[in-house]
Amino acid sequence: MVIQQPSNQIKLTNVSLVRLKKGKKRFEIACYKNKVLEWRSGIETDLDNVLQIPSVFLNVSKGQTAPSAELAKAFGKDTSVDDIILEILRKGELQVGEKERTAQLERVHNEVISIVASKLVDPRTKRVYTSGMIDKALDMLSSQAHQQQQQQDKTSTSSNNPSTTGTPATGEAGESKPRPPPTAAAATAAAAGGKVATWTGVTTTKSAKSQALDAMRALIAHQPIPVARARMRLRITCSTNVLKQAVKAPKAKETAEGGAAAEGEQKAPGTVKDKILSFIEQVENQDVMGSEWEIVGFVEPGAFKGLSDFVGGETKGQGRVEVLDMAVTHDE
Repeated sequence: MVIQQPSNQIKLTNVSLVRLKKGKKRFEIACYKNKVLEWRSGIETDLDNVLQIPSVFLNVSKGQTAPSAELAKAFGKDTSVDDIILEILRKGELQVGEKERTAQLERVHNEVISIVASKLVDPRTKRVYTSGMIDKALDMLSSQAHQQQQQQDKTSTSSNNPSTTGTPATGEAGESKPRPPPTAAAATAAAAGGKVATWTGVTTTKSAKSQALDAMRALIAHQPIPVARARMRLRITCSTNVLKQAVKAPKAKETAEGGAAAEGEQKAPGTVKDKILSFIEQVENQDVMGSEWEIVGFVEPGAFKGLSDFVGGETKGQGRVEVLDMAVTHDE
C-alpha cells in the first residue's frame, strides 16, 4: 500500500479566511486568527504576522491558488500580488470560526455595557448603575423588541389571510393584555412622526461606541429602569464686555403661503449672560476676575453643542467652553 505524502502541501491551522468577490470570481487569503482585526485597526503593521502564506487563492481549503491571468483580469494587469493582498485585507469579508465569533461578540458586548454604565445615572441620586443592572435592562428591551416583532409578524399574517375570523376589534391578534402605555419620550417621538429608539442586542458589524449610543437612546426612551444621561461639568468664561449685550431673537418662520409671519421677530430672549445661564442646569460657582466672567456648572449632554455654538458665535471669540468632566455620576 502506497502512502501518499505530497511534499508541496502546506497544512493550514488556526486560520482565518478573508474573501473578496471581484470580477465574478472569489479570491481568498489565509491569515492568522485575531491578526486581521489588529491590522485593520492599526495595531499590527507587519504583514508577515498577519498572512500565513503571501499568496492569493481561489480556494484555501483545497490549496488552489489563483492563476495570474485571473488576478490580472479581476484587479488589472499592472496590479502586483502585494497590492491585491492589501486590497483583499482592507475590503474583504473576514470568515471566522464559531468560537472566535462568540469571543468577539462577548468583547463587544462587554465594551458596550461598560460605556453605557459610565454614561447613565439614576436621575434621583445621580449615581451610576452596576454593569449587571444595565445588562439586565438591555435584555428586557431586547426581549420586548423581539416579542413586538413576532406580534407584528402574526398580525401581518392574519391581515393577509382573509379566512381569519374572530379578531378582536381592539388590540392585535393573539393579545390577551392591553399594551402598556408608552413612556413620555417614546410617545413624543411617535407623535412627532419620529422613530422610537429600540434595542435588539449587540452585533459585531458596528462599533461598540455606536451601539452604546443606540443602547442609551433606547434605555432613556423606554425607561425599563429610571435612567438619565450623566450631566457634563463645564467651565464657561466670557469677557464682561459682551455679557450685557442683547441676544438677537431668531426670525419667525415663514407661513405656509410663503409670506413672512405678521409678528416678524420674536421677543428677545435677554442678554448673552441670560442665554448662557439658560443652558446650565445647576450652577456650581461663578465669579468675575478682572474683565472676565467665569461660571462652573452642570449641563445636559444634549445641550452642550448648542451652548458651545452660542458662546463661539455670539461672543465672537471672547468666550470659551471647557469640559471639566464628561459624565458627573454623583452629586458634587
